[in-house]
Amino acid sequence: MKTLKTLSIALGALVLGAATLPASAADLANGKALVQKGACVACHGEGLNKPISPDYPKLAGQHADYLYHAMMSYQVSGNALVGRSNAIMAGQVNANPAVTGKDGKPRPFTRKELKDIAAYIESLPGDLVLKK
Repeated sequence: MKTLKTLSIALGALVLGAATLPASAADLANGKALVQKGACVACHGEGLNKPISPDYPKLAGQHADYLYHAMMSYQVSGNALVGRSNAIMAGQVNANPAVTGKDGKPRPFTRKELKDIAAYIESLPGDLVLKK
C-alpha cells in the first residue's frame, strides 16, 4: 500500500510538473503564410470572418485549441469515433497545395503547422460571441 501511495505522489508530481513547462510558441507568421497559401478565404471569406455560405463557419478569433483539434479531426475523417467528415476540409488538411513533400506533391499539414495556423486564426479580430 505504501508503494502505491508513493507511486501516486510521484505520478501527481510528474503531471503537475509537465503542466508548468512552457508550450512551444506558435509561429504566427508561418500560420499566416499557410492560411494565405491554402486559400482559406475562398470559403471562410475576408479575414476568415465572412464565409461565402452560411454553412461555413466564421473562424477569426476562435480559440486556437478548438481550431487545432478540429483540423486534426479532419485529418482522420474516416474514423467515426474521432474524425470529422467533410470532404473539402479533409482535402485541405491532408493534401493542400500550400505544403509539399520532397517529391513536390501536396502533403498533410504537420501538427506544428496546424498549431501555427490555429494560433494565427485566433489572433484575427472576429465577432464570435461567447455565452456567459
